Amino acid sequence: MATVDRIPAGEPNAAGRIDELERSGVELVELSFMDNAGIVRVKTVPLGRLAAAAAAGVGASPCFETFSSADIMAVGRHLGGPDGDLRLVPDLDRAVALAGVPGWAWAPADKFTQDGTRFAACQRAFAARQVAAAGEHGLTLRMAVEHEWILGRSDAAGFVPAFDGPAYGQIRLEQVAGYARELVADLHAQGVPVDQFHPEYAPAQLELSVAARDPVGAADDAVLVRHTVRARSLRHGWRATFAPTVDPDGAGSGAHLHLSVHDADGSAMAGGSGPAGLRPAGEAFLAGVLRELPALVAVGAGHPASFLRLQPSRWAGVWQCWGVETRETAIRMVTGLPGTGSSAANAEVKCFDGTANPYLLVGAVIAAGLAGVAGELRLPRPVTGDPALLDPVGQAAAGIHRLPTTAGAAADALASSAVLAGALGPELHDALLTVRRAEAAACADLDAAALAEATRWRW
Repeated sequence: MATVDRIPAGEPNAAGRIDELERSGVELVELSFMDNAGIVRVKTVPLGRLAAAAAAGVGASPCFETFSSADIMAVGRHLGGPDGDLRLVPDLDRAVALAGVPGWAWAPADKFTQDGTRFAACQRAFAARQVAAAGEHGLTLRMAVEHEWILGRSDAAGFVPAFDGPAYGQIRLEQVAGYARELVADLHAQGVPVDQFHPEYAPAQLELSVAARDPVGAADDAVLVRHTVRARSLRHGWRATFAPTVDPDGAGSGAHLHLSVHDADGSAMAGGSGPAGLRPAGEAFLAGVLRELPALVAVGAGHPASFLRLQPSRWAGVWQCWGVETRETAIRMVTGLPGTGSSAANAEVKCFDGTANPYLLVGAVIAAGLAGVAGELRLPRPVTGDPALLDPVGQAAAGIHRLPTTAGAAADALASSAVLAGALGPELHDALLTVRRAEAAACADLDAAALAEATRWRW
């Protein structure tokens, strides 16, 4: 996706793309845009109006930039309130007929102002700008979001697990085998290749991994995967939730980000003399991400409910450190089998979850990594084992620090990050802080059980 400063003068291949959708039985198209609380908002048009939408956009209020996940509007320094309007312009290159929602198609939308110029706080454009910035450093990135979700029965009050059985168990798979086959077929039909599917640890929890692609495309995929999961689940009489937790006493659901860095010589994540075979650009990029992790938590897991999941010894990545195949560190380096590093080596950032806007997430991680490259940063020694088993003196000696433990602390870290403030720009940076602080204030009086219940079906 190229970043443009004005609404494009019509899609050159719009007629052909619309014809394809019509042949697929599409009658209505949803244009999705995601707010800073990680909620996907939509406007829809009949297929016959899609060409006009691509040329001039569809109206939407900018008030959503400061909406919380509970639909409560705050007002920031730049955004919020009843004034103004935006134009949502669908990216027809990503428009796709929805396999699990007959007669409908989906397309992600970019945000422009009423005078046709780019909206300063467009999250998808922010991600594209960071991709372009990486290109100026001679770097390209591949990314993918790893999805975890929990299924509850839609005919039950409260939360009733849709299936049971041991973690990762064959007994679980037997109960969801048909659902899984249909879901994977839906995603493949929509151009999202699935790498893995399996039952997970928490009650009625599943996990799905998709193929890596360019960062903006990976964020698009994240929106589409969750939409497809929810739609297919409803057809089975289940509700799917990507919320951080349904049970604060148990394991939660993450949205881990996998990334690899490449330059003109190939993968910067393998074949080098640095730790775990990293080449200098790869090591510097990860060191930049590691340095900015406290602020990145506000982007990728900044809702108060996120901190119900972000607990030690649950493989949630709550420690600001890295390791090779170490699942308690926030950054887990995956080297791949011998001989496969150039294609398989990647880093997994584990502290993120489904409350994140994935466009903000991929863009902020790139910005952090590029700051590391510019500063020629190096990684500290990798960590092994569970840092929670060390006393504070041992943690300090190993250079291990706990990531923020509250939404307010994460917001403070984001507020003080010059790297992310500069990359996001004043409008987007302030809007995100406004949302995170408003959510923290709104949830301050909720205990863990009430917080989990209040947010169970928001994502």
